[in-house]
Amino acid sequence: MADVRVTYDKTVDAAYVYFTEPQVRVNSAYMYPCDPVDVDGMINLDFDEQGRLLGIEVLAASSKLPTYLLQSAERLDAEGA
Repeated sequence: MADVRVTYDKTVDAAYVYFTEPQVRVNSAYMYPCDPVDVDGMINLDFDEQGRLLGIEVLAASSKLPTYLLQSAERLDAEGA
């Protein structure tokens, strides 16, 4: 199983799931927002210039992602610092 980096900010209840190498910093060329009505929230897909999926931003993450994933995520808020 590949390691996937996940960050979480509890203050804003937002998580990001990275599909890039942990040491590689890649800028998003474009973002595709999923329909908030269809997913009952806001989920954004980030792609690079070649159309490869870089990561997924999940807002209202505590209602969309498993608790174990958020608990093991790298924390970006003051509580996790």
